[in-house]
Amino acid sequence: MRKLIIPISAGMMCLSFTIIPPKSQQPASAATITTSSVSDAVSAKEMASQLYNDICLQEYGLSKTAFEYAWKGYQYLVEKGSIKRSEYLTICDFSQSSRQKRLYIIDVANAKLVTNTWVAHGRNSGNEYATKFSNIPESLQSSLGFYVTSHTYTGEHGLSLRVNGVDPGFNDKALARSIVIHGAAYVDGARAKAGIMMGRSFGCPAVPVKESTKIITTIKEGTCLFIYHPSKNYLLGSKILNG
Repeated sequence: MRKLIIPISAGMMCLSFTIIPPKSQQPASAATITTSSVSDAVSAKEMASQLYNDICLQEYGLSKTAFEYAWKGYQYLVEKGSIKRSEYLTICDFSQSSRQKRLYIIDVANAKLVTNTWVAHGRNSGNEYATKFSNIPESLQSSLGFYVTSHTYTGEHGLSLRVNGVDPGFNDKALARSIVIHGAAYVDGARAKAGIMMGRSFGCPAVPVKESTKIITTIKEGTCLFIYHPSKNYLLGSKILNG
């Protein structure tokens, strides 16, 4: 039986359905309900729309389409037990310019946006905009799709976070490619304000150095990360989105 995670928020309309006690790994404020109990009242897409509006994500530049895809995959991974920590959903919206704050960390349990900042794409994915993506080692391109965050380590870029690509054929070579979240001096708000193109990585979703530790410690060890772009190849080919 398919299950959906519904965040409890002040703006959520009152509905009549049976709430099942949450699993131990889910936040206390997230209710797990069966699809059958809400089939006539609310759909996953409607829930995504409600949460999107409650958090006012449009005001921060995240499209509803990007969020709906992120929510769909997040729900799928929660159902499969792939996510150990379901309280956070992180979205990199690579349909936006690199000059925009296109990284979003959403506290699903409390229906709020906790971080919105800049994030780099791969050097060979494009200049200001990312337009090309690859799962091939040494491509220096970003990989689209869903990831589950893993453990941290300290390396060349300081505290870094490994991510495991779970979208077969699109990002499942992330560990082999050493794709990690790390801080980088070339990802800086001053560049955006000066109208200078943001620096690019070797394929990693690099973030501002000043915010990297907070970001990494917040989403490490089992949360969902989604790297989005309206690529038909990905949207039609992802087993997670089309499963």
